Amino acid sequence: MAHTDKPQTAPATLRIPVIAFGLSVSAFCAITYSLCVLFYILFPGSAEKHVLLSFYTPWFEVLSWSGFFLGLLGSIVCGWYIALVFGPIYNFFAAWRRR
Repeated sequence: MAHTDKPQTAPATLRIPVIAFGLSVSAFCAITYSLCVLFYILFPGSAEKHVLLSFYTPWFEVLSWSGFFLGLLGSIVCGWYIALVFGPIYNFFAAWRRR
């Protein structure tokens, strides 16, 4: 093995790009919500045990188009909330730890 005289540097801290993270988490939440509604349609007897739908159900009717889109919008908003809060907090602590 050859010896090199290059000084070793600390690895760069990975930062979360908040916009890409927001789009990703929002898409994940929207897909998950849509799959939950599909599951609710296919197996209506199990809806009482479904955590996500039981969270949204008190505010609107899940099986109407307006209810579906309202839930979809809520899922996207939750995804952006996670990204806008978690992303900067992670980036702050990652940079702080690197110091």
